Amino acid sequence: MSALEETNNQVGVAEVADVVVRFAGDSGDGMQLTGSNFTEATALYGNDLATFPDFPAEIRAPAGATFGVSAFQIYFGSQDVTTAGDDVDVLVVMNPAALITNIKDLVPGGVLVVDVDSFTDKNLTRAGYSGSPLEDDTLDAYRVIPVEISKQVLEAVKPYGLSHKFAVRCKNMWTLGLVMWLFDRDRSVTIENLKKKFASKPEIAEANIAAVNAGHAYGETAELPSGVEVYKVPKADVAPGLYRNTTGTDALAYGLLAGGQLANLPITFASYPITPASSLLHTLAQQKHFDVVTFQAEDEIAAVCAAIGASFAGSLGITSSSGPGISLKSEGISLAAATELPLVVVNTQRGGPSTGLPTKTEQSDFNQALFGRHADTTLPVISASSSVDCFDVAVEACRLAVQFMTPVMLLSDGYMANASEPWLVPDINSYEPFHVDFEKEADGFSPAKRNKETLARVWAKPGTPGLEHRIGGIEKDVKTGDISYDPENHQEMTNIRKKKIEGISEFIPEQSMAMGPDKGKLVVVGWGSTYGSIHQAVKRCRQEKLDVSHIHVRYLNPLPGNLQDLLSGFENVLIPEMNTGQFVNLIRSKFLIDAKSLSKVSGQPFKIREIEFAIKSALEVK
Repeated sequence: MSALEETNNQVGVAEVADVVVRFAGDSGDGMQLTGSNFTEATALYGNDLATFPDFPAEIRAPAGATFGVSAFQIYFGSQDVTTAGDDVDVLVVMNPAALITNIKDLVPGGVLVVDVDSFTDKNLTRAGYSGSPLEDDTLDAYRVIPVEISKQVLEAVKPYGLSHKFAVRCKNMWTLGLVMWLFDRDRSVTIENLKKKFASKPEIAEANIAAVNAGHAYGETAELPSGVEVYKVPKADVAPGLYRNTTGTDALAYGLLAGGQLANLPITFASYPITPASSLLHTLAQQKHFDVVTFQAEDEIAAVCAAIGASFAGSLGITSSSGPGISLKSEGISLAAATELPLVVVNTQRGGPSTGLPTKTEQSDFNQALFGRHADTTLPVISASSSVDCFDVAVEACRLAVQFMTPVMLLSDGYMANASEPWLVPDINSYEPFHVDFEKEADGFSPAKRNKETLARVWAKPGTPGLEHRIGGIEKDVKTGDISYDPENHQEMTNIRKKKIEGISEFIPEQSMAMGPDKGKLVVVGWGSTYGSIHQAVKRCRQEKLDVSHIHVRYLNPLPGNLQDLLSGFENVLIPEMNTGQFVNLIRSKFLIDAKSLSKVSGQPFKIREIEFAIKSALEVK
């Protein structure tokens, strides 16, 4: 039974603690724009929220095809929200393909808004229906709101003289208006956004505004099915401050900019377009006033080499891609490790292998991040745990790169990159600067000179008088930096590079508990975007008095120095991952702990209930 249905069983009460809403339709139906506008209105209302935009892999699939369905899900409520939710309470579908691919996630008793105008024989056949589900008992378990949306929209925008093609495009805004009525959202921000978006085409703006208002008015005046009414979701109790709704991509971009400012360095961001990493280049390209140069290279190899060249010249070089592009960059990343230059490498992971599921999410580049280079090329690897966490992780990646003169791999994924949540904008003055001190002393200079504590070699800007030097991929003499083929020297240099990365564990925080005591029967250990689902699952189980805790690891290489001691305090260790068990294999081999794996590689993030079931199974709770 859905949260909405439970509420309706209480006469006169229309208040719920949390709700999951999903908009679904063709990739040309504007579901992402609809979801984004509803998200903004919900954030301004004061609910905590998390979103999950789910894009089709096809750029423009045939209209009505199931593989061309685009969806946008939002989970909002009055308590802490860390995932986009499990089961859907309200589902809006714009065609039969959207219905057949999403109806399985709608809870019994949930609200289903259907555009009946799209349920033509052609669309039904293309979606795989032998008959219309609106005319049999297929949808009897739900509260269906069948609306001739296209007809309603054409009537609403008739005064603006649009062609039929442009008029029908307003139906997503009509649907938005109806859902805004359903949850008592304010339309004013959406209306202002439409005016700005179509400032040069006021007739388009006015038509879309009319559609929003018409959808809202329909909810107010139509005789809707029994039990459908306006639902109140109380505001969340959140810390006061300046908030903005942000995606992981935006937070990551701002974190890289902040890292450059804290290091007092210009940034050179060199990249090549690839889904879902491309938007990071788009975002940074608009921030040139923060001393950032963006460069779209002709390929992945050129991008990483350009970033390395920028670091050699005294900038902080950054490059980004997804799994396939990281493979192409691997030799360049090894070059940065050999030259010991700072480089931030952002990997926004996606489903694979090869092209795989380019618009879906996975964590399957873990092994590639740690081991995917030739020879003994070790480097620090860190991961973000949420869209908002991308900011702090990006700052930390910049710190590690310049403090230890090394490439750093930063792992995000498609879910975090596209999802959004409210972000309490931090005070940048609260962050400790890590200004870079370039080598200036010519007397006794050698590019192989090292910091005794960090083992980082000196960083000298080319062109500095007396500091002329060369570096490259050929092995270097441990004392002079000159080319060396000496066997013992190569052994020593390999050991130094390895020891430098291992020593980073002395300069990162100890591992803390995300939830629960540091000893007990079971601990769920996660990394990356599994945080939200694990957090909610552990929280629910602890409310049932189950002995379970949560550890979430940011530093994947080197691991925090106290992690083994923490894990040894638990009888059982469970590690959920969106791969076939890559992190669990590292924990088993490194700490000789019989950790259990919970694997998922469907291209979709974990549901809370999946992890909750695994916890209860591990604790042998029925």
